[in-house]
Amino acid sequence: MTGRASMVALATASWPEPRLNPLVVGVIVGMVVLTYATKVGGLWVLRRLEVSERVEAGLSILPGAIVIAFLGPELVTGGPAEWGAAGLVLLVAWRTESIVLALGSGVGAVVLLRAVF
Repeated sequence: MTGRASMVALATASWPEPRLNPLVVGVIVGMVVLTYATKVGGLWVLRRLEVSERVEAGLSILPGAIVIAFLGPELVTGGPAEWGAAGLVLLVAWRTESIVLALGSGVGAVVLLRAVF
């Protein structure tokens, strides 16, 4: 078959109707419920406890620590694209004080720099 004929055959082929696997749906619903319960449970517990300034300070930096925990190993094993993007993230975060803008620029930079390097 030529390239065009095989494309036509693919386009007109009879495909089976996609079905949802009940186990997969159950696992996804379970993960949603557990994620929501974790967030609501944490808020419920914190409302009932007296939180010291030290704990409050620790909780305020937790999102940044989680981001570093995920991105740190990638940066250590990364090359010029990752290091360049990390530098851009630091610069944008310093100049704009916007974490969202800094992370967005970092993602865009690493995609572009990986295409170059």
